[in-house]
Order: sequence, then structure tokens, then C-alpha cells
Amino acid sequence: MSLLEFARGPAIHWSLIILVAGTIWRLLGVLVLTRGADLSRPRDAFGNFKGYRTVFSRSWPSGEFTTATRYQTGMAYLFHLATLIVVVGIVPHIEFITGLTGASWPGLPNAAGVAFGIVALASLLALILRRIAKPAVYCSNWGDYFAWFVMATPLVTGLMAFAHIGPRYETMLAIHILSVALLFAWFPFGKLMHSFWFIFSRAQSGVAYAHKGVRI
Repeated sequence: MSLLEFARGPAIHWSLIILVAGTIWRLLGVLVLTRGADLSRPRDAFGNFKGYRTVFSRSWPSGEFTTATRYQTGMAYLFHLATLIVVVGIVPHIEFITGLTGASWPGLPNAAGVAFGIVALASLLALILRRIAKPAVYCSNWGDYFAWFVMATPLVTGLMAFAHIGPRYETMLAIHILSVALLFAWFPFGKLMHSFWFIFSRAQSGVAYAHKGVRI
């Protein structure tokens, strides 16, 4: 079995199994947590509803913090948006998704896919440089840097494979697929799970603040 066959076969398939099973396991672990009795009623009759509304209403910092968080927030949104377009907009990625789900849609031109890939990588680099430059603000640990690594590697290897930089194309493509497999396998166990956790954390904070009469 060649490296490319291994990457396209067992590596990516097992990483998808780990991704799905691990994510479900982590989510179930949160959902089955016991919750204490609600001993106080929210001051607002719609407190709980407003609490869960914060999942979306707090997707942007409050006005008091806009200036201080402008760089971080802007780069984060730029990275997430560009990465999403790369994942669902490039023809090889669409073909991979089609093979899994049967769904398909038109892909972006190659130049647009490369441009969004560069934007995603540049914004991710900007975020990690700020984290390194301000250690007292972020209090980073190895998990933060490893999460950055597993996100950056598929972008770098994908761009290298497209541009035919580095080893021959088949080898570079195999490395790219293996980097994606690493991302899938790590996703449920690291800080990338914030893709799901933010829903629970924002909702819980919103409900708690609603009980205290905070305007949310």
C-alpha cells in the first residue's frame, strides 16, 4: 500500500470515525450532567429564553470592549469565514463531501480557492503571533499551540500540493490528507471542540445573567 492509498483509505476513514464518535461522546457527557434545582426565578419572565438567545446575540463583543478586541475579533472571523469557504468551496473538497453524503454543488475557480486559502492561513498566523506577543493576556498552554498547528498544517500542505511545491504531487497530496486526518482525530479531544462548546457556554451564561436581572 502506497502512502497516498493509506491516506485516502484507513487514515481518513478512521479519523472520521474518531471525529464523529468522539464528538458525540463529548456532547453526551455535557448533556447528561446533572443540573441543580432552579431555586430562583429570573427577574424577567422571559429570562431563560433570553439566556439562550445569547448564543447568537453575543457573537460580537459589547461596545465597551470593541476597541480592545477589534484585532482579535476581526482576525478570528476572517479566519473562520475563509476556512469555511475553503472547506466547502474547493472542487476536490466538494468531491470528498459528495462521496460521504451524496450532496454536491458547484465549486469555486481554482484562483478563488487559493486566495481564500491564503487569507485563512494569513489570519491564522496573525492570531498565533498576537498570542505569542501577549502571553499575559491569553495564558496559553500547549493545547492552544497544538490546536493552531493542526489547523495550519492542512492549509499549508493544501496550498503546497496545489502549487506543486515540495515532494512530488502524489506524496504532497498524501501528506495533506494525513494532516486532515490528524485534524479530524484531534478535534473531539482538544480546544477545537469550542465549535460546539460555545453554544452551551453562552447559553448557560445567558441564563445565569437573566436570573440576576442583567440586560442581555
